[in-house]
Amino acid sequence: MLRINRQTDYAVRVVLALAKRGEGAKLSTNEIQQEMLIPPSFMSRIVAQLAKTGLLNTFPGREGGLMLPRPAAQITLKDVVEAFEGPILLSVCMQAKGEDDCPFRANCPVRTKWGRVQVAMLREMASITFEDLAKESLAVPLAISNLVS
Repeated sequence: MLRINRQTDYAVRVVLALAKRGEGAKLSTNEIQQEMLIPPSFMSRIVAQLAKTGLLNTFPGREGGLMLPRPAAQITLKDVVEAFEGPILLSVCMQAKGEDDCPFRANCPVRTKWGRVQVAMLREMASITFEDLAKESLAVPLAISNLVS
């Protein structure tokens, strides 16, 4: 089964929580944990990895918190997923460099198809910004409340 791990899913939620607040917003880890339903046991590892990869700024102390290092329009879903999952490869053969890695490389019709699917997926993930996700998430409660009324 091809799927992202739980830590990656929570990392997306962390970045989304900050993106929803707008540029320059600073939130505490507690606020994000509560809003995004992230277990405390995951939060410190997620914050550390996001900071290490340059997707999050951390500010220690009483007035500290977490902040996006650049506008949400410049952070993509692909950025966060690759920060936790590493390079996205649909098949090991996609990283094969020569005949020694894959004896069928030169004449494999499947490899070219995997390549097309991989490129399409990466392109789509790179086109999804956290600004877009934030706008969509802010619109959802409005749409639900309109249905209930």
